[in-house]
Amino acid sequence: MTLSAAVACGTLAPDFDQVVAIEVASPDSLEQFDTLRPRARALDGRGDSVAATILWATLDAAFLTVVNETTGVMVGKLPSAAPARIQARVGNLRSNPLPVRVLAAADSLVAAGPTADDVTVSPTDSLSDSLKVQLADTVSGSLIGLAGRPVVWTITYATTPGSVTLVTNDTAHALVSVDTVTSTVSGIAVVKVRLLAGPLPDSVVVTAGARRAVGTSVPGSPVTFVVRFLP
Repeated sequence: MTLSAAVACGTLAPDFDQVVAIEVASPDSLEQFDTLRPRARALDGRGDSVAATILWATLDAAFLTVVNETTGVMVGKLPSAAPARIQARVGNLRSNPLPVRVLAAADSLVAAGPTADDVTVSPTDSLSDSLKVQLADTVSGSLIGLAGRPVVWTITYATTPGSVTLVTNDTAHALVSVDTVTSTVSGIAVVKVRLLAGPLPDSVVVTAGARRAVGTSVPGSPVTFVVRFLP
C-alpha cells in the first residue's frame, strides 16, 4: 500500500540525497571519570554515508557530561543505577537513544583475608591458602564490591626464583609470575601460591594491584602478601 501511494503522488517523490537516518554505535559502559567516544554516521535515502554535521547530547546529564558535542566525547560523571542515554542528531533528525551504563570507579583495594601464610612443605604438593583482595567503592562509609574489574597479581620476590608460581586453579602447575584476575560479583580477586621444584624459598612476596580506567592506581594498591614455605 505504501508503494501505491508513492506512485500516485509523483510530485512528492523522495529526495534520496537528504539525510534520512543516523547510524550510531557506542560502548555499553564506561567507568566514572573515564571518556566515552561514541560513533555516528549520517545515511541518505540510498543507505550511503554522507557528509553532515552530527551533534551529540546526553539525555541524562547528571551521569554523563558532554565535553564536545561535535566529536561526541563525553565523561562519566556519576555512577548510574540505570543506563544513561546518549543521542546524535543532524538538524531536526535524531537517532534512537543509546543506553550507556556509568560504572563506579574503585576507590579502594584492600586485603580480604590474612596477608601472611605459612605453608608446611608436603612430599606431594605444597599450596598456600587463598590470597584475597577486594576491589570496592565506598558508599556511605561501607565498601561495595565491584565486579568484573581486573586485579594484577605479581610475585615480586622469591629467595629462589622460579621455585613458586601463582595459581588460580588448584590443578595448575605452570610457572606464572604475573597474572590478571577478574573480580567476582562481590569484588573479590583470589590467587594461591604453589611450590614447584628447586631449592626451598624461605619467603615469597606477592602483590595485588588495580588501576582505574583512566590509568591511575586504585588507592590501597599494591596490597602485599608474604608466603613462607616451612620444611
